[in-house]
Amino acid sequence: MASNDLQLAFNEIADLRALPQDVIVEALQHALVNAYRKFAGASPAQAIEARIEATSGRARIYVEKEVVDDVISPLTEVTLEKARYYDPECNIGDLVMVQEEDTPKSFGRIAAQTAKQVILQRIREAERNAVYEEFLAREGDLVTGTVQSLNSSMVTLSLGRAEAVLQKSQQLPHERYHAHQKLRVYVMEVKKSNKGPQILCSRSHRNMLRRLLEYEVPEIYNGQIEIKSIAREAGFRSKVAVAALQEGIDPVGACVGMRGNRIQNIVKELNGEKIDVIEWSASAEQFILKALSPAKVAGVYLEEDVMNGRTALVIVPDDQLSLAIGREGQNARLAAKLTGWRIDIKSVTETVQGALENLDVPPLDEFPRLYPQLVEDSRRIIEKKTLNKVVMPEEYTLLARFASLVEERLLEDRESMRRSQQQQIEAVKATLPPQLFNVPIAKLGLPENITELLANYGSIGHVMLATLIDESRLRKNLSKEAMIEVQSALDKLMEGEDFDSLLDEAPLQAEEAEVPVAPSVVSVAPSEDDLDVVKDAFGGIITPRPEPEVLTQDQIEVYDVVEDDEETDEDGEKRSAKKKKRQLVYDEDSGEVRTRRQRKGNRNKRGGWDEFEF
Repeated sequence: MASNDLQLAFNEIADLRALPQDVIVEALQHALVNAYRKFAGASPAQAIEARIEATSGRARIYVEKEVVDDVISPLTEVTLEKARYYDPECNIGDLVMVQEEDTPKSFGRIAAQTAKQVILQRIREAERNAVYEEFLAREGDLVTGTVQSLNSSMVTLSLGRAEAVLQKSQQLPHERYHAHQKLRVYVMEVKKSNKGPQILCSRSHRNMLRRLLEYEVPEIYNGQIEIKSIAREAGFRSKVAVAALQEGIDPVGACVGMRGNRIQNIVKELNGEKIDVIEWSASAEQFILKALSPAKVAGVYLEEDVMNGRTALVIVPDDQLSLAIGREGQNARLAAKLTGWRIDIKSVTETVQGALENLDVPPLDEFPRLYPQLVEDSRRIIEKKTLNKVVMPEEYTLLARFASLVEERLLEDRESMRRSQQQQIEAVKATLPPQLFNVPIAKLGLPENITELLANYGSIGHVMLATLIDESRLRKNLSKEAMIEVQSALDKLMEGEDFDSLLDEAPLQAEEAEVPVAPSVVSVAPSEDDLDVVKDAFGGIITPRPEPEVLTQDQIEVYDVVEDDEETDEDGEKRSAKKKKRQLVYDEDSGEVRTRRQRKGNRNKRGGWDEFEF
């Protein structure tokens, strides 16, 4: 084979395909081996190697042959003298890799014809891997592509050596694309496929806004300013919380830029999407107050509940209510996503009216005695407002002060009730083995989808604690069928023979059991102008509730389990299921939570059911 021709072809392929030389060499070696097998008719069991010198381009074929005294088949046998030239220690009967020197001149042409498809295939695979590695490194970054084709479901972008897909769900609403349009997109995911790398892009992902801020604001890219959180409704509005990591830097001013040129470049790139940049604060009250901008807030009252999660009640002046809520609740919804708090928004007038109507109900019944003048003035101002008379700014200030006192008092009352509720939780927790709080949920043997829904609870003990405290809340996250499966699995676990061994395997030191908090949602109190349906949103909050009773261990009941008991007839068909009712209760004698089952009474009795039996 002509080494010059092979060297020229080698260099041409390497330059044309922009691939490393070792990849080309490997592809050529594989092709030469396949060509020799076809040319010589070698057996697949015979070892054959092709070696190419990178400097000269000379190709050599080495074939595995048996060392014999007399050569009968030159393709598979070699003399001892010649074999010892390649392996000085070989003997008769050994297998030695020997260079094939009797290759005819036509072998180069035959090898080229035979190896053409092999070389191209290997090169295509190498190209795909190179493109995949290139864009895998750019995953989570911005790239610029050209619109190649588009239809109702997706847009195909050309990125040079690869193509990217922009799905309909990842496009900006109301944004229209046309062929040959330059488009900047965010690389979400890069997957391998038989046709090359599959690149999924997005223009609605919130991290696209993060990357645009890093490109436009040098202080963010250099680490002088940190993006704390982003809440985005793509195509409409976004909120970004930033904090300065270096003294003397204004984080909001740096992001906005001189005359707003930096933020305007991002707005233009996102097709006019509005962007609010606010300064992050370690104080939750201040952070929520800024997150609701441009609305002005009269007061923020935070409440953290084990069952209901973190809730922030925000009081705003009457003229700021619609601005704080935003169009279709957008401003309040984005603020809740940004801060991670559930946000309830009420106007000052609504709060004061609700308080005045419930001054005879605890805990507000002390207000006429403690603040007689403030109550009287507030009542007078509300009457003026009802009669559509002019209310002075200082009178609105007085109403805001009264509303603040009311919410502080109500918050104290709820905290007191929450402490009583916590005592009940601790009492229920004491009835459960502490090792259960370290047993993973996977031990219940539930289907994967149900296990994923319960993943936030962390352990079997937390799931059981949630069912004991408030089963209805657990039902909100699970379907009726899934809830039955969970209850049956818990019942089976408590009754099973392996229960004690499961507890022995779990660590004795259990972590503090906390029921997972609910996700942040937005609850907005509508104004009278928006909705006439809501007449008294405040009354439900201050309605007196009975003093919670701390349950003793013998009063604690767990959940009822309805279990289908299927029966099979003689033909193997399943008959209608009978329902067994089970209940977990605290056994005072043994000090454990046990299961008791309700059974049918004697047929001769015309009654319903006997007592529960363990």
